[in-house]
Amino acid sequence: MRNIALLLIYEGTAYHGWQRQQGLPTVQETLEKAVAMVTGTPAHVRGCGRTDAGVHAKCYLANFHTGSTIPVERLPYALNTHLPADIVVTRAFEVHEGFNAIGSCEKKEYTYLIYNSRVRDPFYVNRAWFYPRHLDEEVLSQAAQEFVGTHDFAAVRSVGTDVKSTVRTVYHYQVERRGQLIYLRVCANGFLYNMARAMAGTVVYAAEGKIRPHQIGEILAHGDRTAAGPTVPAGGLYMTRLWYDDGVCRFSCGEPMGQP
Repeated sequence: MRNIALLLIYEGTAYHGWQRQQGLPTVQETLEKAVAMVTGTPAHVRGCGRTDAGVHAKCYLANFHTGSTIPVERLPYALNTHLPADIVVTRAFEVHEGFNAIGSCEKKEYTYLIYNSRVRDPFYVNRAWFYPRHLDEEVLSQAAQEFVGTHDFAAVRSVGTDVKSTVRTVYHYQVERRGQLIYLRVCANGFLYNMARAMAGTVVYAAEGKIRPHQIGEILAHGDRTAAGPTVPAGGLYMTRLWYDDGVCRFSCGEPMGQP
């Protein structure tokens, strides 16, 4: 059996996230159907993370085991003929038997996109959070830096998936404005349910003057979800970069996000 890794991108508006759910369209189920059509046998496709309903991926990695002998360089073209236009496989390659798209992932980066303008742009509907009041990127950046480091992130997660620990390490949280678009890029060794969206809501809370940036450390220390900012809309969130190192496979994929 070969272990095949797939790099893909998708626009997540039409899907209830990555993970298969009974009676709901998901990226995982859609991709598994395409794999079965191409290889001739069912396959379980394991993804690098559970993106929420409506969340997008500029860079996503999945893997599956197969007895098919189709050359890996042909797989993207074959799969894409059986996939809808909003999911595209960009590359396929073989990995070692024990490689796991989620377990072998060392760190991930999500980018949250805010369309900060008094006038809505219809081309960013479901692709950026429309926020009509001006946001000061300096305040956003000061607030974002409070998340960097190893903390208990229970205050910025929604109840959903059971986890053994809510402690995570954030390696960077960068804020950049390009005209009317604000990019919030956060990289961590793992994300809790809705964590990236609640972090974005909290830095916006600070820019609105509802909390001071330095108070974020206190909010994390107390683990009080009601003291942090809201969980912002899913349509502005993108998985943008991945880093892998399981002792055998070492590589990264994705790049800083440009226009969606």
